[in-house]
Amino acid sequence: MKTGVSSLYPNEIVADKVTSYSERHSTRLPQHITDYHAWVESNHPRAAYMISDFQGQYLVFLAHTIGAKRVLEIGVYVGYSALVWAHAVGKDGKVTGLEASREYVNMSRDGFARLGVKNVDIVEGDAVETLKALTPDEPYDIIFIDAQKSGYPTYLQTILEKSQPGASNRLLRQGGLIVADNVLRRGLVADDSDTNPYAAQDQKAKNRSEYETDGDLGYLRQFNDAAMESVRVESFLMPLYDGVGMVRLVD
Repeated sequence: MKTGVSSLYPNEIVADKVTSYSERHSTRLPQHITDYHAWVESNHPRAAYMISDFQGQYLVFLAHTIGAKRVLEIGVYVGYSALVWAHAVGKDGKVTGLEASREYVNMSRDGFARLGVKNVDIVEGDAVETLKALTPDEPYDIIFIDAQKSGYPTYLQTILEKSQPGASNRLLRQGGLIVADNVLRRGLVADDSDTNPYAAQDQKAKNRSEYETDGDLGYLRQFNDAAMESVRVESFLMPLYDGVGMVRLVD
């Protein structure tokens, strides 16, 4: 199960205590969001695909920092992070989600209806294609990427192409953020040598999900390199959790 535990401390016990302390001293998420996270953990075999509640606290803080009212999420899964964004932007804000799996689309919509959340719309289909087809009336303030890793370079390229200065129906506003989860992939993006225990073939086979491919490390490196090298953005890669890439559109 993915947790907020950081390896910056001398051992996992200390790291867990530091993370718990930090979570308790960060603005709490509403009860319906943490309850939904706990429900998925108890009822879904792939609950580890969700971000943690602590990451959710961070995303809300980030959205409030830039006054975000419109969020695009690439990869909705069961709807937990969409609930976080829906809370962050407020009832007068808007969240759009792109999700390929009908199972997850239906599960998310059921969850939103059960909780009375009405400011999230989901577009069903492969995000590589649905992203290209989006023509929002207003650009998004934040685009959150947490989907199949093979699509990350294409997502970034499409966002930049569809967010040109002066363009109508642009995807991301000037100064808007792209937040990409899992950009270090268990540290393998930075170090896939034998010093990283996840590099062992038996570990890779054991931990691999149905969304992972042999080329994922290369795709994530392409994304990270493109975010760093583009003259149109500023980037910051935060080495916490599975790696969080943050990209700010300058022009």
